[in-house]
Amino acid sequence: MSEYSNLSETELQAVIDNAANALKEKQSQKRKEVIAQIKQLASSIGVTVDINDENDKATRKGKKVAPKYRNPDKQSQTWTGRGVAPKWMQALISTGRDKSDFLIETIKD
Repeated sequence: MSEYSNLSETELQAVIDNAANALKEKQSQKRKEVIAQIKQLASSIGVTVDINDENDKATRKGKKVAPKYRNPDKQSQTWTGRGVAPKWMQALISTGRDKSDFLIETIKD
């Protein structure tokens, strides 16, 4: 530990970065070896295996939902009507108002 106490902050950060990169590389190499072993074992019993790469993470490609309700007191606050109602909507409903009062009017051609 004393060998690090003589290093500057920049040098220590470089040591940390180098160690992190070395660890990443070792983990990546180990993963490749394990995947190769799995595929070899699977093929020995006549099975094929499809392993998803960690870099191919699924991304959600949902549609953006247009807001359905607007806060009459603060026009910038909107709600799509999905999920838990925002606090402003809960407060308005608790005063006895109906959420249909806050529907955003859409103009259709």
